[in-house]
Amino acid sequence: MKIPMSWLREFVEIPADITHEHVHAALVKVGFEEEDVHGFDISGPVVVGQVLEFVGEPQSNGKTINWCQVDVGEAEPRGIVCGAHNFVVGDKVVVTLPGSVLPGPFPIAARKTYGHVSDGMIASTRELGLGDEHDGILVLSTLGLDPEVGTSAIELLGLDDFAVEINVTPDRGYAMSLRGVAREYALSTGATFTDPADAPTITAASGFPVVIADNAPIRGRDGVRAFVTRVVRNVDVTKPTPSWMITRLTLAGIRSISLTVDVTNYVMLELGQPIHAYDLDRVSGGLTVRRAQVGETLTTLDDKSRTLNPEDLLITDESGPIGLAGVMGGASTEITDASTNVLIEAANFEPISIARTARRHKLGSEASRRFERGVDPLVAPAAAARVVELLVELGGGTVDELGSDLLADHAADVVDLPEGYAQGLIGVNYSADEITDSLQAIGAEVTVTDTGWSVTPPSWRPDLGDKTTLVEEVARIVGYDRIPAVLPVAPPGRGLTRAQRLRRTVSNSLAASGLTEVLAYPFISQHSNDLFGSPEAGGATTIKLANALDPDAATLRRSLLPGLAAIAHRNVSRGLTDLALFEVGTVFLPEAGHRYGSTSLPLGYELPSDAALAELRASIPEQPWHVAALFLGDAVTRQPSQQPLSRGLADALATVQQLAATLSVDIDVVTGSHQAMHPGRTAELRVGDHTVGYAGELLPALALELDLPRVVAVLELDLTVLITSAAEDIAATPIISYPAATQDLSLVVPVAVQAGELLAIIREGAGELLENVRLVDDYRGTGIPESHKSLTFALRFRASDRTLTQAEATDAKNAAVALAGERVAAELRE
Repeated sequence: MKIPMSWLREFVEIPADITHEHVHAALVKVGFEEEDVHGFDISGPVVVGQVLEFVGEPQSNGKTINWCQVDVGEAEPRGIVCGAHNFVVGDKVVVTLPGSVLPGPFPIAARKTYGHVSDGMIASTRELGLGDEHDGILVLSTLGLDPEVGTSAIELLGLDDFAVEINVTPDRGYAMSLRGVAREYALSTGATFTDPADAPTITAASGFPVVIADNAPIRGRDGVRAFVTRVVRNVDVTKPTPSWMITRLTLAGIRSISLTVDVTNYVMLELGQPIHAYDLDRVSGGLTVRRAQVGETLTTLDDKSRTLNPEDLLITDESGPIGLAGVMGGASTEITDASTNVLIEAANFEPISIARTARRHKLGSEASRRFERGVDPLVAPAAAARVVELLVELGGGTVDELGSDLLADHAADVVDLPEGYAQGLIGVNYSADEITDSLQAIGAEVTVTDTGWSVTPPSWRPDLGDKTTLVEEVARIVGYDRIPAVLPVAPPGRGLTRAQRLRRTVSNSLAASGLTEVLAYPFISQHSNDLFGSPEAGGATTIKLANALDPDAATLRRSLLPGLAAIAHRNVSRGLTDLALFEVGTVFLPEAGHRYGSTSLPLGYELPSDAALAELRASIPEQPWHVAALFLGDAVTRQPSQQPLSRGLADALATVQQLAATLSVDIDVVTGSHQAMHPGRTAELRVGDHTVGYAGELLPALALELDLPRVVAVLELDLTVLITSAAEDIAATPIISYPAATQDLSLVVPVAVQAGELLAIIREGAGELLENVRLVDDYRGTGIPESHKSLTFALRFRASDRTLTQAEATDAKNAAVALAGERVAAELRE
């Protein structure tokens, strides 16, 4: 909200020499955020001049310039070159003399141009920052001004004014008006506040038919709370908007359009009540407020035809829709230069209905932004009366008794504020007088009761609906500086939980091994959920967002892999082709048939009971922690005398074993299948009989669809299960100083025997002397029986208390061979 200072001074006492720093500081004190300062950035001398004579001089480029003699109140007129042609001799204009600076900055100096020395410049409204008009100069008579020659144009046009800008949060819609900001400034400084809503003389009107036929109430309240109409006849809508109004509108960020539009915008900024003006002669019969019918269309003031939704609230007449209520009017009843009779509408609409319509049609307006935040339902008559006054004063109109006053009963909810609640919530010992005075200062009606206070919030504060918000107002008005700053003392013996420590350990381990941790959005498409979700889930349901910002990402993820793939795609598109990424995060696994997101519990500051916590937990789906990783490109890039080393499935499996070692969990790797992974290059990861994840390479077709390289290795594990299965005490592997004995073992087994299964048998059969075993070769061909394969393992034996002999190592190996022969019919390869 931009607040012109000259306008603010009309409603609150402000010293003449006040600076924007002081105004901002005062508004920050009562909870507003400082944004910026706006002014016209003009310095003098800028004066009123009168054109004495001019001569048109055609130029070689086809353009004609005027060599003008202009009286600026000095002894001699000044010669000025001007390219505009919208003036005549005797017109009074704005002259920027050498030494002045216009917005840009654009310094003015005497300079030679078109064969003359132009001793200044005759300015247009655009050059002065008053509008977008640049086709001609500003002739002061078009603003209804006839000042004395030599008068300062900066003071005449209010170009020395400035505006302070503040950020208005959605719960404080009343501050999107000069009325609201002036009240807040008075609360901060103690200055006297004059309510502009009390100034207009409000007279009753009747006879104009208005019907409220809204059959779709929102949250128990009708879409229309007030609908006031007034009629002003014989308005000269072509009269110029006065310069003081143009200046204020410009500083407030609104472009001057025409007298009628400017007046309605001016009153909206002043009182916070959006106003719409109709050409009365183009309105057929009376007005009806109703919801749109299927198939109806409306051409709005921006000349766009819009197909209406049955939830849209409309202003209609006998011809059909003539406006989107609270958003934008229709072109059929627009005020034109031929209009003389003006119908004024000041209404109050339900915020949610207006917000939905504005977003549905992508048609945010100054009016809709105010209705969304809440408009004072009692200010409509005063706003309509203020528009009438200005149209009579500035447009020469006459007041007609025709009109209507439809005002719903406004009875604000009475809130009980218990004694001691403010002190307990804020931590400040407020006196009874401070609480009473603060609430009365914001406009509330306060009654002292036996248990505290009974408070009726003012009509312009719909955000004050409970005792907590009232206490927040007390803290704000008395001053935030009264709230002590106390650092909480952490109780001894507490820290991270076991699960938190192990999750951090996993992240640190992966980061230390060279992977980069990323954080992906939890919102993905339904297709990605179906593609990457665990095969065990079958036709698992997903949680759909009720109001997704992106309709293509409207479900909560069941897997971390879609987010990793999206991040990999973004990096590859920017030339980063060698990636090793991981994420530790939660996934959302809803139970089929269960409805989530609904709870009857109110949100508040009290500690919830065990039953309330149980209900809250039941309203959200299961959210286990997962860890996932993605590998693509080269682990080692090509170098002199060094071939590149590509990443692939081996990197994913090595990371699985790293995680197993980090958590001291035995993870079995067996051949598996996953709908997003390459058949034959997919591993199912198990802890005991429980599947905890998958590792593999993405299907080449899927990698191509995601614009990724052909080989992309991934893994995903249920970290919650791994942590539950982890040993209570994770011991470091001891360093043994005795030498190792190494041997190789080649076994011929049926093709159906998995390498991981055989490796586990070897580890079991060799006993505790076997320190490490790994698969080094898988051979199928000459010398191997059909339907068999030869698997070669490298074995390393070591004892912690002595140097092993080869005989001991051989005995251990032979024990492994024997067990393998018994379990899977393995034979030692000769």
